[in-house]
Amino acid sequence: MRKTAFIVLGTAVVAAVAGGLSAIGVSKYLQGSVAEPIVTTTAWSDAMPTAGNHFTAYEADQYPDLTYAAENAVKAVVNIEAIREVAVGGRSYGFDPFYEFFGIPYGGGRSYGEPQTREQRAGGSGVIISEDGYIVTNNHVIEEATKLKVKLNDGRTFDAELIGTDPTTDVALIKVDAKDLPTIPFGNSDALRLGEWVLAIGSPFDLQSTITAGIVSAKARQLGVIPDELRVESFIQTDAAVNPGNSGGALVNTRGELVGINTVIKSSTGSYIGYSFAVPETIVRKVVVDLKEYGVVQRAMLGVRYRVIDDQFIEELGEELDIKKPGGLYVNEVVEGSAAEEAGLRKGDIITAIDGVKTNDASSLMEKIARHRPGDKVAIDYLRNGTKKEAVVVLRNKVGKSEPVTREMKDFAEILGGKFADASKALCDELEIRGGVQVVSIKKDGLLGRSGIREGFVITYINDRPVTSVSALQRMSERIQTIDGIYPNGKAVRYVIVE
Repeated sequence: MRKTAFIVLGTAVVAAVAGGLSAIGVSKYLQGSVAEPIVTTTAWSDAMPTAGNHFTAYEADQYPDLTYAAENAVKAVVNIEAIREVAVGGRSYGFDPFYEFFGIPYGGGRSYGEPQTREQRAGGSGVIISEDGYIVTNNHVIEEATKLKVKLNDGRTFDAELIGTDPTTDVALIKVDAKDLPTIPFGNSDALRLGEWVLAIGSPFDLQSTITAGIVSAKARQLGVIPDELRVESFIQTDAAVNPGNSGGALVNTRGELVGINTVIKSSTGSYIGYSFAVPETIVRKVVVDLKEYGVVQRAMLGVRYRVIDDQFIEELGEELDIKKPGGLYVNEVVEGSAAEEAGLRKGDIITAIDGVKTNDASSLMEKIARHRPGDKVAIDYLRNGTKKEAVVVLRNKVGKSEPVTREMKDFAEILGGKFADASKALCDELEIRGGVQVVSIKKDGLLGRSGIREGFVITYINDRPVTSVSALQRMSERIQTIDGIYPNGKAVRYVIVE
């Protein structure tokens, strides 16, 4: 860089000398002789134009000062160590009278007894939101942890208690036994503007109290990364550097207010390469209040399946459905017994707004509904055959009722201990069934694992009630006694649950 500057500067000097000689030559040509050089001196004056006067003047109050936000917010961001006990190797050997009786040496080469375990440690971040020790973080940071340790910015360490989790938003709430802790106040993620400066604070690569800055790149991003069928994704996208260990940390605005919880990195390498994503404050605040008040998240449901009306939709179905321009959500199905059905919505309606706010993408609809509890009312604007209509919808919970959910009304997927997906049409046709829910994965300590059900099994009935979709599964609440279904090879099985 210095060599280049030097060469340019040298060129400029040569040009100046040549220009001077040219001027002298012209003067000689015009006057017939070389004129004496005229020397002029000019006194410096502040009133005179100076170099760079075409730039905007620096005004400190017009530029973001990130120091206030950084120095205050960093005090309330903690490092979380999640300790998990995992099984390793085989089972331990021990005295077995059966082998002893037949003289087989010490277990006969077979292992039995309790499995060996070891501690697995993982790191993440969290944000103190109350002086008495409530801390918000990501569900994936503390998931399946048997012990949680929290290290404050000032170096103090506490054991933490799990208050509750919400896998659908990847938000969790924990608590430490302490008082007068520094906190970050909630801001307003709705008020964030594209290009606004934000700070990401956390413990990437176990480097506690790391602060990075960036701008809001986009809002209401839906990525499909939360591993839950009922996931709610409406991420704030930023270009602040976020890496493993930042999960659960704070995204704050220039006033030091919490506007999001850093959650996801979109990267081909697993490390930051340009963009990161945070759960917006509007969702975080709702989840935290629910977990503190009820112990479980009050998830309100509208009860529709829909598709975004974009250029692709119009290209594929526009002519058939007489839809000529993008905008809104096309209702593919109204769930039986849902809030939407009760309010009169039907297949073919086009939802255009929720509570007066335009809705042109799935993430916006999910976020708007996720802010509410069962029993809340929302106003929905929609089109039916080109005619504008409005409906007031009383939202319902996962079992189709309008009252709050209690701790006892556990999520069916949680009770079963697995992850599920709607059985594909091709699979249903092959197995000659009307519909079902296929088991995608199984937790060994869940009901499915204890009952011997294997992955791939398609559940068709529970307690002799038909189960045709994941949403139908979620609406069930009674104690499970029987599970009927069929494996992909055509083998039909009934499992009788004995607890």
